[in-house]
Amino acid sequence: MSFDPIQRMQELKNPGRFQFERVKCYSCGSEDCSEFLIGEDDLTGKEGLFLYVKCTACDLVYQNPRLNIEGIKEFYDSEYIAHRKKKNWGILTPLFEWTMNKHDREKDKLVSKYARVNEGTELLDVGCAVGTFLLHMNKKHGCSIHGVDFKDGLNYPGFEKINFYEGLFYEQPIQENSKDIVTMWHFFEHDYDPIRSLEMAKKVLKEDGKLIIEVPRLDSLTFKLYGKKWPGVQAPQHTILFSKKKFIELLEANGFVVEKYMPYGAFPAYFYIFTGAYFKLLGKGLNLDKIIFPYFLGQLLLTPVLLFSRVLNLSMQTVVCTKKN
Repeated sequence: MSFDPIQRMQELKNPGRFQFERVKCYSCGSEDCSEFLIGEDDLTGKEGLFLYVKCTACDLVYQNPRLNIEGIKEFYDSEYIAHRKKKNWGILTPLFEWTMNKHDREKDKLVSKYARVNEGTELLDVGCAVGTFLLHMNKKHGCSIHGVDFKDGLNYPGFEKINFYEGLFYEQPIQENSKDIVTMWHFFEHDYDPIRSLEMAKKVLKEDGKLIIEVPRLDSLTFKLYGKKWPGVQAPQHTILFSKKKFIELLEANGFVVEKYMPYGAFPAYFYIFTGAYFKLLGKGLNLDKIIFPYFLGQLLLTPVLLFSRVLNLSMQTVVCTKKN
């Protein structure tokens, strides 16, 4: 092996408490790779430099070596954006709440367009965080809601309505052939064993069930603009960076048929435009208290561009899948 990721990681001089483990390519199992980029936790500003490699056999980009499962937990604390609990943003609070609720409404639109959702629907959200999407779906459609998340101590008004599983998705005692819809909103790029997660999704889905996954798109305009400062890198939490080609290949190789591919998602592309520019120009550590006003101002100014976000390949990708017969 001409390139040794372990040796390269040692050159980066990370904190001694970090325990790294070598990873084979999640797609083809090869250990041969080349350096792709060095990423950081730009969102929170936590210390650490993390290596992403490209598989020389199949071109998948993934983090190697990665922090072990215990070591990654410190990067999912209350500062992690999906787990933030702050509710008071001063005069911008109504706008902030509307924006967060809009995200759940956009997820609902995607799901409802490609799957039937009603009182008899069993919906499982993998990587559910505080569960606002599930609670929205239950309130609007009356469906039964189930959630899985790696993070403990999650809390949100109404969270008790969710049938919640704590821990790794593929280790949960979820009944086989029991779910009509499984969603993964920005979960799959965090996965420590994506193949097992897909096997688990196949196991728990009904024969006509739908798997809906949204992830950042590596071959997108914002990655070309920001490179290693692209918010989709988000090291070390993001273990895999998916191009369209590799995303579809991995799904099709592991028992799914991609019924619909979309070069966009429910997550706002503007967030990647704004934060990528922030990281590139001002450095890491996103203080939401300080940037919330310029964030919304910039969104207003870029409205003409954002109207075409579904065709511009700005940052996201979403697939709707069914199980192969």
